[in-house]
Amino acid sequence: MAIYVILSKLTDEGRRTIKSKPQRIFEVNKELEGMGVKVKEQFALLGPYDFLNIVEAPDNETILRMSVELGARGSVQLLSIPAITIDKFIAGVK
Repeated sequence: MAIYVILSKLTDEGRRTIKSKPQRIFEVNKELEGMGVKVKEQFALLGPYDFLNIVEAPDNETILRMSVELGARGSVQLLSIPAITIDKFIAGVK
């Protein structure tokens, strides 16, 4: 499984949803599992992004489908960044 860092910004609609139903975050996590994306860690942020998620997925195409699905809802904007462990990084540069 590949690792990805997902930075997200809520839209006005997304902020209204989270304010009225904060548990929606966990509902979306379950939806992601159905798409083949497993949330490993999740953080709320202060600054230009609202959330940081560390996720695992089989490939870039799975993350692409997730990004299109969530983005089409109009409640969030996503920045998806592939990540590798330091051990794999070091092995790759040797």
